[in-house]
Amino acid sequence: MIMKSRGVKMGMRGWWVLGALLGLWGCQGNPTPPQAQEKVVLTTFTVLADMTRQVAGEKVRVESITKPGAEIHGYEPTPMDITRAQNANLILENGLGLERWAERFYTNLRNVPQVTLSKGITPIPIQEGSYKNQPNPHAWMSPQLALIYIENIHQALVNLDPENEAIYTQNAQKYQQEIQQLDQKLRQSLSVIPASQRVLVSCEGAFSYLTQDYNLKEIYLWPINAEQEGTPQQIRNTIDQVRASQVPVVFCESTVNDQAQKQVAKEAGVTFGGVFYVDSLTPATGAAPTYLQLLEHNVNTLTQGLQQNKRS
Repeated sequence: MIMKSRGVKMGMRGWWVLGALLGLWGCQGNPTPPQAQEKVVLTTFTVLADMTRQVAGEKVRVESITKPGAEIHGYEPTPMDITRAQNANLILENGLGLERWAERFYTNLRNVPQVTLSKGITPIPIQEGSYKNQPNPHAWMSPQLALIYIENIHQALVNLDPENEAIYTQNAQKYQQEIQQLDQKLRQSLSVIPASQRVLVSCEGAFSYLTQDYNLKEIYLWPINAEQEGTPQQIRNTIDQVRASQVPVVFCESTVNDQAQKQVAKEAGVTFGGVFYVDSLTPATGAAPTYLQLLEHNVNTLTQGLQQNKRS
């Protein structure tokens, strides 16, 4: 009984001390944290986050729901993701069926607007599999279409924070120029490859927009991640296409298992050329920490692979 009484008494004293400290803190003129009014924009994956940061500059805090290296198609949001999203001012998504989890995710949110960054883009339909005739969602892989993404980001930020419209406009124009300059550089890199040898072989059919831009032929194991991946039929079909096209080198994406593609390389008698980046950036120390570096890495890796492994 004595111990219980002492505990209550000490608890009351503790609350009195805490209240006094809070009162003193309040008297210092800091009733709210200094960044409480900061606007927060959340994107569904890291590529969109990087794009958005280039336009937002220092005026908005931009975060990605998924981390570097994450696979976006079949991502499963966590309770912490929902909390972060509920506290955000805006959510930017890709659309075109990429974020299959998004509709259910959004039902847990209240009064948080969402903007689809692929709006205005004519999609390329998926050619096979259970998603046949649905849009290929990887439109950001085209530098030309990336310009539309940037304009949509620009408009979204202006609507969110009209006071800083001039800054967002200037940043967007500068970034679009950088993308166009890289586009020309990539075209020059690929120009050394004869047209008949411009074949890109990947695990996922994520390069349809890029191959359309640069007049490449595309071969892939499966049309979209989170479908059936690396089945015997897919492997055999890819081996046959690689042999028929006389492709010297094949690749796979960073977010999926590359064993099926290595089997293709072995049985077709070609080289496994390494990793492409599509759905996710790398950490700062990796090969593709930004969107522009992702594009440059992929095209350089493809070009070098095709040049170094030419069939006689």
